[in-house]
Amino acid sequence: MVQTFVLVQTEVGRSSLVASALRDVSGVVSAEAVVGPYDVIVRAEGSDEAEVGDIIGRIQKIDAITRTLSCQVAENR
Repeated sequence: MVQTFVLVQTEVGRSSLVASALRDVSGVVSAEAVVGPYDVIVRAEGSDEAEVGDIIGRIQKIDAITRTLSCQVAENR
């Protein structure tokens, strides 16, 4: 299992709407609106890196997302 956190920036005032839409994306385990330099933090899981790449591609297609940064989990316990 490959786990990745995706840090998302959105258009102003759209973080809650984007987080809600992201929760419906297959492979997204959680999506939370946060305060700080990023607006939403997403946790995604896939069976391998290719599947996670597909999930990230679906995430990036959500309206009002302006930028993403993916951080793959290095160690699973």
